[in-house]
Amino acid sequence: MKASVFHKKELFGSPSFYKKALALAVPVMAQSFIQSMVSLIDNFMVAGLGDVKMSGVNIAGQINFVFIVFLNALCVSGGIFISQYNGAKDAEGMKQSFRFKVVVTVFFSVLYTFFCYVNPKPVLAFMVHGNKQSGEIVQTAAVYMKIAAFTWVPMALSMSIGTSLRETGLVRPPLLFSVAATLINTFFNWVFIYGNLGAPRLEAAGAAYATIIARSCEALIFIVYIGIKKPAFYSRFRNILKIRIELFLSILSKSGMILLSDMSWILTESVVTALYNSRGGAEIVSGMSAGFTIANLFFICFGGIHTSINVIMGSTLGAGDLEKARMQKDWLLSGTFVFGVLMTVFGIFTTFLIPLVFAHLSAEAQSVTRSMVLMNAVYMPLWAYLNGQFAVSRTGGDTMMGVITDVTINIFLVLPGMYALTYFTALGPVMMYGLIKTTDWAKALIAALWLKKEYWLKNLTAEGS
Repeated sequence: MKASVFHKKELFGSPSFYKKALALAVPVMAQSFIQSMVSLIDNFMVAGLGDVKMSGVNIAGQINFVFIVFLNALCVSGGIFISQYNGAKDAEGMKQSFRFKVVVTVFFSVLYTFFCYVNPKPVLAFMVHGNKQSGEIVQTAAVYMKIAAFTWVPMALSMSIGTSLRETGLVRPPLLFSVAATLINTFFNWVFIYGNLGAPRLEAAGAAYATIIARSCEALIFIVYIGIKKPAFYSRFRNILKIRIELFLSILSKSGMILLSDMSWILTESVVTALYNSRGGAEIVSGMSAGFTIANLFFICFGGIHTSINVIMGSTLGAGDLEKARMQKDWLLSGTFVFGVLMTVFGIFTTFLIPLVFAHLSAEAQSVTRSMVLMNAVYMPLWAYLNGQFAVSRTGGDTMMGVITDVTINIFLVLPGMYALTYFTALGPVMMYGLIKTTDWAKALIAALWLKKEYWLKNLTAEGS
């Protein structure tokens, strides 16, 4: 009887279904929006130091973003199981999944802290290889990275706890804690970058110190919160190493596929960034970075898409209602495309912020920023849908789809194509970026064909994973 309710294939669900999805997505998007706005304010402050200083902070941010994607992939792996164990009402399974997140993210954060503090210059130099002002840019970036190195362990704890809260439907606390952390970060940026309230003027180093304070406060707030509220996944830190090895290895195997997919994407993006940074001086690096900073205001939809799909479909799959999950997949994917169209409109309007926020950048850098924002806005419907496809696959434990789509397209199309555009054309960086992103249509097609095989349609808790 239950299956007959969902027998007819429909592209869109009921208004109440999307209301539920938005109730999960909006707080996550609000959190991302606040973080993006603070990042915008940070960039506004750093931009006042000129193209070179802003370029240095931003290439450090590009390298750090690779590690953030790495941490997020580990949290997503554990989150697949938390959302399904939540649907199955299995508290012990949720605790084991949470312990996995904490152990692996903290372990790798310690290693990355060591890398950032000891000698990040060779990697930073790669990001601006061929740039006319690479020496000055790398020097600023290295100073920033060495100080900011001590943010990574607190950030690992915040990400592990925050994502776990969202995967169990508790989306408001991470939003509030993010607001607090970003306000702290903004205040101390104002204090240390320009030397206000009697503090020394530290410029780029000041931004790093502000980040340390904000991340440490955020981690402390998260730890205190779960200690008081004790959500279903809560585990005392003295028990954090009490791990069921079979489940740990199962999550680790899923994380391996997700890491391969996500790191293929972000490392390819890093190479692509290094190539278009070679098209000029600091105005290219700062202009492209500023463009992404503005674009982050509409990229917020990606986190909302992943959270709503993970919670809704994860709970349905964990409860064993596979037919309902099949219909929810179609409803959610249709919704992501419509949402992407709305983000395109919003993205176009964000260009009006450029002369206000980045007035201190050169005219050439501002021009690059404007073109970059518009280029990203045009791609939003495709990218929203593609993010939805990946979220559906991963929620059901099918991590192979990401490897098939990301790794093959990046290796055989994106990298060769980008090198060809760099060395055989005189195109500017924005046009190079726009052309190479047409490969995402191939990713969406492969993902659509893969999803039809329904490898994602499974209850992981029933399989004993």
